[in-house]
Amino acid sequence: MIEIKNIKKSFVMGDHQLDVLKGIDLKIERGDFVAIMGPSGSGKSTLMNILGLLDVPSTGSYLLNGLEVAKLTEDELAIIRRGEIGFIFQQFNLLPRLEAWQNVSLPLIYSEGKLNFDKAARLLEQVKLSDRIHHKTNEVSGGQQQRIAIARSLINNPQIIFADEPTGNLDSKSAKEILDILKDLNAQGITIIIVTHEEEIGRETKRLIRMRDGVIQSDERFKPLVVRDEKISPRQYGNPFSWKEILEHFSQGFRTLLANKVRTLLSILGILIGVAAVVAMLALGSGAQKSIEEQLSSMGSNLLVLRAGNIRVGGVMQESGSRIRLSLEDASALKKQISAIKDVSTNVTGRGQVTYLNKNWNTSIAGVSPSYALMRTAVPDYGRFFSDEEGLRRALVAVIGRTVARELFGEKNPLGNMIKINKINFLVIGLLPEKGASGPQDQDDRVIIPVQTGMYRLFGKNYVDSIDIQVTRREDISLVEETAKELLIKRYRVPISTSDDAFQIFNMAELQNAITQSSKTISTLLATIAAISLIVGGIGIMNIMLVSVTERTKEIGLRKAVGAKRNDILMQFLTESIVVSFLGGFMGIILGWMITFTFSMIIGWNASVSLNSILLAFGFSVMIGIVFGIYPAMKASKLHPIEALRYE
Repeated sequence: MIEIKNIKKSFVMGDHQLDVLKGIDLKIERGDFVAIMGPSGSGKSTLMNILGLLDVPSTGSYLLNGLEVAKLTEDELAIIRRGEIGFIFQQFNLLPRLEAWQNVSLPLIYSEGKLNFDKAARLLEQVKLSDRIHHKTNEVSGGQQQRIAIARSLINNPQIIFADEPTGNLDSKSAKEILDILKDLNAQGITIIIVTHEEEIGRETKRLIRMRDGVIQSDERFKPLVVRDEKISPRQYGNPFSWKEILEHFSQGFRTLLANKVRTLLSILGILIGVAAVVAMLALGSGAQKSIEEQLSSMGSNLLVLRAGNIRVGGVMQESGSRIRLSLEDASALKKQISAIKDVSTNVTGRGQVTYLNKNWNTSIAGVSPSYALMRTAVPDYGRFFSDEEGLRRALVAVIGRTVARELFGEKNPLGNMIKINKINFLVIGLLPEKGASGPQDQDDRVIIPVQTGMYRLFGKNYVDSIDIQVTRREDISLVEETAKELLIKRYRVPISTSDDAFQIFNMAELQNAITQSSKTISTLLATIAAISLIVGGIGIMNIMLVSVTERTKEIGLRKAVGAKRNDILMQFLTESIVVSFLGGFMGIILGWMITFTFSMIIGWNASVSLNSILLAFGFSVMIGIVFGIYPAMKASKLHPIEALRYE
């Protein structure tokens, strides 16, 4: 079963080489019960670790069931340990956060993909611990802990059991009980190899090997070996992907994290804050953008604003008398001669004192065409807009904004009441829709009257200040802009040398796009800043996981000893970091929604958490958990089993 030839093991201690094993030749047949004895430093534990595939020799040959161990990979060695070898450690190496049956079932995670209560219960009953199935390690005695360790070593039906000082930490009664269990297991055909320094224990076995200074001094047989004819083949290598094992890793991860609640909470907090910030910033940014878009929509769509400029002669600005003045006829000509124009509105503006009874208010007065209502989305909520006929007869009618109505009328309905604008009586016929403030300007603080009324009866002008041009299609805006300039230059016979300054056309669509783009840029910037906090949270996860790897080094060694491959350890620690980021992401989404709801109530924005922002923040948090968890997980997976077990 076991055959080693010229096995040597050396350690480098600073500048010196320490030879622990100095050429060991040994055969152990199936079904034997062997004790290896020797004083401290004799090499007996090192030899057992090599035989148990926890350590590798410096030189020599090791055949296990006819298979050369030196040719096996680390994962293949792990599979042999999981299926053919059971370990009983002097320090028991039980996980304190697990119950007895879970400790016994631990190797099944790597052989069957899950814990198995029934198997563990049968083995605990076999070692007379059926009444301690749900007890944790701090709730049982040392002898009972060793029995749990024995049950764990049997869970995968091994061919060989290695026991390192199995009675070293026990009283004489417990030691005898453990030895009786080992004898019974050997009688069932299991090969038992124990390391001990107690003479009476060694003489209870079938064969006693004594070591000193790294060599075998003697090899005595006390009881004959019953040779078994059946041939045992090594287990098949390879472990197919199993969802059960992945789920079990997540379950183990939850238990581990719950065992360190404060540290876990601090790790979750970093991800939580980052995800909440991303969700809230995206939602509030989206709300701000919607608010801006609503305000921009009040300016109208596909609009050009035409104003007259000053003609320059010889580079010197002319006196005011030389300035071009736009007229009502210009607006009519533009609409008639340019087919791409949907509608036009002439405008005169100024300020005036508006009074009602004993109340007065200084506000903006705008004289406009009836088409203004649709072009500027200014159709009254209450009442009506004035008509073309009222404009032609210069009617004294007015449509007022909400601010003006509030200042003059309070809660009273303003419709049908007379107000004075610069001491001239006007009838209020409509109430403009509420649009809110746009920067320092309150769009509701205004009064709108017919343009002809404004020109001839209020401001004393025979010209208009500007012409609003609404283009039918957005793609025609540039064409209309050029054509309108050319038409007006011809109408006013503007010299080519001064034509550039004769008229100014402001493209409101470009302004809207610029403001909207700026809003998107700010939202993206805020989300990026919030995402940085997620990265900081990820660094926190990596730091915590590195500490966890250091603290749980012996646990990693134990898991490798019972059959965990590199990928198993990698997945275990990676799932823990994913669980942290998952919980942090979930709670962060809830917190982000609460922040969004609170701020939207305070600010008045129509902000809402979108599915895209949730998926983005949550996906990013999980990615953070994977990216920042991979290094600690890889570090854990690369630990050598015997070095990990000897840690501390």
